[in-house]
Amino acid sequence: MNFLRFAARRVAEMAATLLAASFVVFGAMYLAPGNPASFLLSGRSASPEALAAINAQYHLDDPFFVRYLNWLGDILQGDFGRSITYRTDVSRLLADRLPTTLLLVVMALVVVVAIGLVLGRVAAVRGGGTDSAILVGTTFAVGTPSFVAAVLLQGLFAVNLGWFPSSGSGDGFLDKVWHLTLPAIALALYLIGMLARVTRSTMLEALDSEHVTVARSRGVPERQVISRHVFRNSLGTVLTTGGLIVSTLLVCTILVETAFSIGGVGQLLELSTTTKDFPTVQAISLIIVALFMAVNLIVDLLLPVVDPRITLGSRSSSV
Repeated sequence: MNFLRFAARRVAEMAATLLAASFVVFGAMYLAPGNPASFLLSGRSASPEALAAINAQYHLDDPFFVRYLNWLGDILQGDFGRSITYRTDVSRLLADRLPTTLLLVVMALVVVVAIGLVLGRVAAVRGGGTDSAILVGTTFAVGTPSFVAAVLLQGLFAVNLGWFPSSGSGDGFLDKVWHLTLPAIALALYLIGMLARVTRSTMLEALDSEHVTVARSRGVPERQVISRHVFRNSLGTVLTTGGLIVSTLLVCTILVETAFSIGGVGQLLELSTTTKDFPTVQAISLIIVALFMAVNLIVDLLLPVVDPRITLGSRSSSV
C-alpha cells in the first residue's frame, strides 16, 4: 500500500474517531445529575429571570444537537468557550498551562526511554545475576503507582534533603526543569519498568532467532550482532510500547501535577472536575483524546520505517 494513501486513510480515520469522541465528551456533561444551570449557580437560589439569563448565555434552552454543533464549530475555530470557575477564556487557560504539562511529559519520556531501554538491553545481553537484579528492580517500579512515587520522592528529596522544590513549576526554562525533575521521575518510574521488561523480552526472543545464529556462525562481532540483528529487530515492539507509554503519561500527569501543585493542564482538569467547570473539562478531555490518537498515528507511520518486516496497514502496526 502506498505510504501517502495509507497516511491519508489513517488521518481520515483519526478525524472520524475524534468527531465521535467530541460527541461523547460534549454529551457526557448532560449525563451528570442535576441541571447544568444549578452547577453554574453553585447551589445559590436564583430568580426565574436570573435562570433565564443563564440559560440564554450558555444556550441551555437550545436543542441538544444545536448546542453540540455550535460548540463543535467554536472548537474548530479555536474557541473552547469560557471557564465558569476562572471567568476567562478556556483557550487562555490552556495556553498558560499546556507548555508546563508538555515539558513534564517530554522530560518523563526522556527518562523512560533513556533508562528503560538501557536496563532492558543490559538484562537481555548479560543475563545471570544482572538480569535477576534488573527484574527485581523493574518489578518494584511497575508495582509503584505514580502518586505513591510522587509522595515518596517529595518526602525524601524535597522535604528531608531539600535538593529539589516540593511544589510549583518554576519561572524560566532552567528553573522549570529543576522544578519538574522530581515529578518527571515520579511519572516515569512505572513506565521505566514496563519498557525495560518489554525490551528485555523482545531482545531475548531475537537472540534465539535463526538469523542471529547464522550471523554468529559467520563470525560477526557480538557487538554488531546485538546492535544490528537483535536490538534493531526489537524496535518495532518497543516503538509500539512507546505509543502506549506516551498515552499513559498524558493521563497520569493529573495525579503527579496535583501532588506537586505544578499548575499544568492535569491539575486544571482535576480542579475543573471538582468545581463542575464543564467548558474546561470538555476542552481538556478533547485535547487528551486528540493527543492520544496523534501518538497512535505517529506510531503506525513509523513502524514500517524502523521494522521493514511490518507492512503498511497490517495488524502488527497498530497500537
